[in-house]
Amino acid sequence: MSLVLSKNRKVAIIVGGVVLGMVGMAYAAVPLYQIFCQITGYGGTTQRAELIDTRVIDRPMTVRFVANVHRDMPWEFKPKQISQTMKIGEQTMAYFEAYNPTDHTIVGRATYNVAPHKAGGYFNKIDCFCFTEQILKPGERVDMPVLYYIDPEIDQDINLREVTEVTLSYTFFILDDEETAEVLAGR
Repeated sequence: MSLVLSKNRKVAIIVGGVVLGMVGMAYAAVPLYQIFCQITGYGGTTQRAELIDTRVIDRPMTVRFVANVHRDMPWEFKPKQISQTMKIGEQTMAYFEAYNPTDHTIVGRATYNVAPHKAGGYFNKIDCFCFTEQILKPGERVDMPVLYYIDPEIDQDINLREVTEVTLSYTFFILDDEETAEVLAGR
């Protein structure tokens, strides 16, 4: 009887450890996936440029802009231009406009991606409003810039030779009360 109880206890400890490990991996999945996407450009995630490749090649590329807000975000958010056409490697700036029509301060964060997804690894942002939280006071309207370029290495990718247009899409989310309090306290 003692031997059976010992085996059952061992199985219970193993199963408990597996369950705890699975719960831990579930919590770590989102940040690990975001890191993976930022490193690889998977899922249309753009790259953040530290060093700027200064080569410009004579291949035009059109970038279309899309702006969305999550259903809980009361801001109005739109691109100031529908699209821009430039040469690959050329640094270009685009603007988005956000407006807070409410009577209280709202802190938001933008997520972004590029379509087609396979072009995301070549889309480099030098500076972007999406790198930090945005705070809009009641009735405030702001222009938010993004400085970007498309890496000339895209021309070497045989899977992207036919691509002449990419779409840069943003979605603004409202930060929850705890995150908002932290941001407002730090500024």
